[in-house]
Amino acid sequence: MVTLRDISKRYGSYEAISRVDLDFSTGKVTALIGPSGCGKSTLLRLILGLIDVTTGSVTVDGKTLDLGTVEAIRQKTGYVIQDGGLFPHLTAKGNVTLLAHFLGQDDASINSRLDELCLLTKIEPKLLDRYPAELSGGQKQRVALMRALMLQPKLLLLDEPLGALDPLVRAGLQTDLKEIFRTTGATVVFVTHDMGEAAFLADQIILLREGKVIQQGPYRHFVESPADPFVTEFLTAQRQVGAIA
Repeated sequence: MVTLRDISKRYGSYEAISRVDLDFSTGKVTALIGPSGCGKSTLLRLILGLIDVTTGSVTVDGKTLDLGTVEAIRQKTGYVIQDGGLFPHLTAKGNVTLLAHFLGQDDASINSRLDELCLLTKIEPKLLDRYPAELSGGQKQRVALMRALMLQPKLLLLDEPLGALDPLVRAGLQTDLKEIFRTTGATVVFVTHDMGEAAFLADQIILLREGKVIQQGPYRHFVESPADPFVTEFLTAQRQVGAIA
């Protein structure tokens, strides 16, 4: 679904991503994990064409990302950021349906899709008349997810979608996300700092450090066959945080 070849991203002398090759298989869920500043969010923005590569190429669903294809690729991609990124002057419904209206979809189709998404994301329809400031953190993220899913995207990119939520809300949304990923069948790439979350949700985990891929594969490979001492160090730090909590 997504192919990155020889990808680099530099800002002056700083290299945020360094000569990365990655494949994201159709219908699979991939977690990008690593310390702050390792390049996780940069990779998502490169896939979506929000920033340009310095070297290399990005291919999405068979199309090379460039000025001629980026708009069509974005319309087939759902994108969720940490705080939801909802427009404060629009109701929840207005946020969810904004692009569908812009693309000329009829009201009947839009309302039918809204009903489907309310069931899928477990949000009460009456909440769609509220503005973002009137919603809880968990409700905002469910609305943001509805917006990302509105056009039935083939690709779903999530940048720490649960990072700002309290543990109980986060745990509930993790369970719901897993079911949503299974139901939609979309190719999913999500950023997280939490290895437990990555292990629970993802088919493949990619550990980054300083813009480079250190190891990738299912969680058990990280435990059983660490590719670098940093892998063990990272896993140990995650366990220590859990123990303190």
